[in-house]
Formats: sequence, structure tokens, C-alpha cells
Amino acid sequence: MAHTYTPYEDIDKGKLQEDIEAIKKNLDPVNWEDFQHLLKLERWGRGATLSGFFIIFVISFLEINSFVFWSFALIAAILIGVGNVARWANVTHPILHGAYDKVPNIPHKYTKAGYARGWRRFIHWSDWIKPEAWEYEHNIMHHYHLGELDDPDNVEANLQWLVKSKIPMWLRYAIVYAFATTWKYTYYAPNTLRILENKERRKRKEPEIYDYEMSPFTKNGLELWKNYYLPYGIIQFVILPFLFFPLGMEAVLNAFIILVMAEVFANLHSFLVIVPNHSAGDIYMFNEPHKSQGEFYLRQIMGSVNYNTGTDLIDFAHGFLNYQIEHHLFPNMPHSFYQKMQPIVKNICKEHNLEYRQESVWRRIYLSIELMVGNSKALRVNGV
Repeated sequence: MAHTYTPYEDIDKGKLQEDIEAIKKNLDPVNWEDFQHLLKLERWGRGATLSGFFIIFVISFLEINSFVFWSFALIAAILIGVGNVARWANVTHPILHGAYDKVPNIPHKYTKAGYARGWRRFIHWSDWIKPEAWEYEHNIMHHYHLGELDDPDNVEANLQWLVKSKIPMWLRYAIVYAFATTWKYTYYAPNTLRILENKERRKRKEPEIYDYEMSPFTKNGLELWKNYYLPYGIIQFVILPFLFFPLGMEAVLNAFIILVMAEVFANLHSFLVIVPNHSAGDIYMFNEPHKSQGEFYLRQIMGSVNYNTGTDLIDFAHGFLNYQIEHHLFPNMPHSFYQKMQPIVKNICKEHNLEYRQESVWRRIYLSIELMVGNSKALRVNGV
């Protein structure tokens, strides 16, 4: 028989709060060693990116047959894609949460206040997404409204148009798979802009907007193209390919094709490790805001799932998003802390008879896609 866990309403939320907060109290302060761990992850990501570009240079310079060329081109695209995701998940994500702000004498560019600000965005984190917009969408709206309708990353709510449509099931799967190859610029870029715009609209007491404006001939559409699409698009698909111009126009064209392939891989990789964190038929959604800190902690556990954890290399490949439960309990902690916290959090869940979900990322993406196409529904807390 399946194990029966304690119902949501019967969990001692006050005791859970005490146990969770005791973890942080018993950990050493964030120190230079934790910062060095970040720098190691940063080097691995940059190494993947530079290795990919080095392969492009080598195969553009040598006379080799097309099969060998495109075999190495595929490897180059994968490496550049890995570097892209690593820059977002392993470096940008914890820094913009302020995870290293308390490290003594840390360089300003690795603090929340100094990272990816202004023109430094294109050095620190060049991507489709504007850092300030993602920071508000993710750090505030997602983390503090997890599983609610106000959570901009509520996958079930966002995909109701597909679930309620009369589209055949095979086509729904095809749409999800196609979306996965483009989701950073078809979803994250316009959605983070919309969420940031709604923040300003609330201040002005104006109606919020619910649809993406993609046309450059609208106010938000122009902002999307000016500060999201064009900067990254020009850097990634114009400037970088033309660095190979001394090797000829064919080398420029090949570099362009490989960078497009890398973008597809980066989208697929990030979709794989991000989307399943909070979306499946065994994950809870909530109809009202939490009423206490203990209830907040409870929701982070019941509304999240971990993947397999292990060595730095395994965690790097997952973007440290395989510690999603620990991250949502303590969002401003360095990645190195989650490896220490994980067994403690797991034991606390056992003591409170709470389910601690942890499975392979491949199993979790399957469950997420089943939710997205309408073959399952997220769980709901009774009376909440």
C-alpha cells in the first residue's frame, strides 16, 4: 500500500517553521569558499562556451568532409548551449537572489546590486531576457506566490488555452515540443516584460495587461524588441558569426547555423530543468495566499520537486535546479549550501510525515508534459 502522508491542514506549521529556520541558524556564514564554488561553476560554463567556439574555428579552418564537419558542429552547438544555460542557472540565478552579497570583500560585479546592471548586462548575462524584468518576475512574483494564480510560472494556468481547446492530442504534444525549442524568447522574454509592466501599472492604479504584445508598433512590443529581442539577437546572430569573417563568408554562415542550433539546445536544456520543478499531477496548487511563515515553508515543499542530486558535475548539468525544494525554502543561499541542506530538509520532511518528492529529471519532464497537454491535473489543497 502507498504511504499516507499527513494532510496539509494537519501539519504543525509552527513546528515546521522552527525546524526549517533552525537549518540556517546551524550553518556557517557564507564565506570565500562558497564564492570560489561559484567561480568554479562559472569557469565550467565559460569553458563549455569557449570550447564550442574553438571547435567552430577549427572546423572552419580545416578541409574536412561534410559528415565530419556537421558532427563536430553538433558538438559545438551543444557545448555553446550548455554554456548558455550555465550562465543563467548556475551564475545569474543565485547572484540575482543576492546569494553572495554577504561574502566579505566580494567583487561588486558578483553582488545583486552590481551584476548585469546597465550596459554590463551584455557582459554578465547576455540573453533574450532583461535582468531587471526576470528578477522581479522570478524573485518576487514566482517565489512568493508559488502555485497561486499570481505565480507567473504557473504552468497549468498558463496552458489552459491548450487544455481546453479541441486540438487533437497528438498536435498538443507537437505544440509543447515545438514550444520547448523556443520558450526563452516566446515565453520568458514577453512574460517578464508583462509582469514588470504590471508592477508599474499597479503603482499608477491602471488596469493590468494579460496578453503579450509582440508587435514592435505597440508600446510594450517596441520595448520587447528594443531591450529584449534586438540586443541579444544582434550580438548572438550577427556580431558573433562575423567574427569568423577572416575565414570567409562560408565560415560566417556556418557559425550562424551552429549558433542557431545552440540556441535550440539552450532552450531545450533550460526547459528540461526548469519547467518540471513545480508542474505535474502530484504537485500542489493553492487558491489563496499563505497566512503564516510556517505555511509558506509548507507550500515550498508541497509545491516543488527535486531531481537526482550528487556531485558538482551532476548539479551543474541540472543548473542546481535539482535542489528546488531547498532553493524555495532559502532562495538567497549559495548553491554550495543546498548540497549541505538537502539531507537535513529531507529528514525534517520525514519527521513531519511530509512527502519529499525527488526523481529523475526525465521522469519529471514526462509528468510535466502530461499536465501541459491536459492528461493530468495538479493537486489542490482542500479548503484553501
